[in-house]
Amino acid sequence: MRNRAAYDLRDHAARYLMPPGAGVVVGGEIPYLPAAAKQRDENFAKRYTDDPLANCYLPGVPRIMYLEHPFEIFQTTELVAMAFEWTLAHRVIYTDGSKAHDGIEFWMGDSRGRWEGDTLVVDVTNHNDRTWFDMAGDFHSEQLHVVERYTMKDANTIQYEATMTDPKVFSRPWTIAMPFYRHIDMPRLLEYHCQAEKEEANGDFERDPRTWYPK
Repeated sequence: MRNRAAYDLRDHAARYLMPPGAGVVVGGEIPYLPAAAKQRDENFAKRYTDDPLANCYLPGVPRIMYLEHPFEIFQTTELVAMAFEWTLAHRVIYTDGSKAHDGIEFWMGDSRGRWEGDTLVVDVTNHNDRTWFDMAGDFHSEQLHVVERYTMKDANTIQYEATMTDPKVFSRPWTIAMPFYRHIDMPRLLEYHCQAEKEEANGDFERDPRTWYPK
């Protein structure tokens, strides 16, 4: 079954624009603080308009990793880079021992990696508070700290885990886990420009006759 964590990290039935899916949260539940649980319910009620992806904002980490859009991984001696089909987004995970920046918030966080045996462990800090974990309204604050673990299981499978810590929103750390599978039938990464497609669908731009081909 295709991974549907980007719609809802937990077990969920089908809803409009949200296909059903099995949960990826270890233990099944996300440990929200009481006030944060209320905010999550409000987010869910307004998910069709308030989901950051509905406005073509960057998904943040970890959500970018389990969107249905594929991504490509590049590795050098100093970093691991990821290029995504979704809006040509990208990540750079520095593995050269450099430290994260202080006092700067990023839509995709600041990623610093290290190797523990054959597992790439990535600390992601300096998030803003404007991204969600899924369409269901699961959210975080600017204090979010994500620790990702990437482990090769075989030539075509990476086991992915991400542990979230955010004392403003959650009562304790919690973890998601899922496999990533290589697309062996894709010769290249394609492109999906969310904002451009949204503007064209809504008629929000003026067609320039010099570049627009009439029907």
